[in-house]
Amino acid sequence: MASHLDLEEQEQLEQLKAFWQRWGNPIVWVLTLCLLGYAGWTGWNLWQRNKAAEASVLFTQLEQSVKTGDLNGSQGLWAQLQKNYGSTAYASQGALLTAKLQLDKGKVDEAKASLNWAAANASDGAYADVARLRLAALQMDAKQWDEAGKTLDAVKGAEFAPLVADRRGDIALLQNKPDQAKTEFKKAYDGLDKQLDYRRMVEMKLASLGVAVDADKEAAQ
Repeated sequence: MASHLDLEEQEQLEQLKAFWQRWGNPIVWVLTLCLLGYAGWTGWNLWQRNKAAEASVLFTQLEQSVKTGDLNGSQGLWAQLQKNYGSTAYASQGALLTAKLQLDKGKVDEAKASLNWAAANASDGAYADVARLRLAALQMDAKQWDEAGKTLDAVKGAEFAPLVADRRGDIALLQNKPDQAKTEFKKAYDGLDKQLDYRRMVEMKLASLGVAVDADKEAAQ
């Protein structure tokens, strides 16, 4: 009986050896690739977290610099965010903050450049759309109607559609196209939340064009 078991074990061992000789190397390679992939994925996540933490520190410094009106300091911090942490949300927010300060300081071209960067590189579509809306406003101020229209065309978020319509209404009004302005302002008015104060501004624009909206009736609904 023992001899029979020994023969069975020996046969199984031979089969195992044959299997390993044929498939051993491929199995080792597959396991190695899996381990390397897992290690790479873990390392990437750790690197991303470290990057985000470093960017957060810079962004906090940028916020403080903007609050104090330090343009040179803010632009320096923003340049660091842009160069080293451009893929993070902090860089997108930094571009918007810096552009606002640049505009407050009369640096319109610099503000446009910051907004253009955010529109093209923001990690979140919402930040890119906000940048485009602000950029379109600057282009309108410069009477760059076609450029402003193209910038608004690039806004993708449905939640920004009323604001886009409002901007288009402003452009039409400035170009002496009152009928088109009425249409766009009405789109904006209908799309904005009834509780927003901004909606009252759009209502006033419509009123200036002779378009009355029954706000009291809407409020009662």
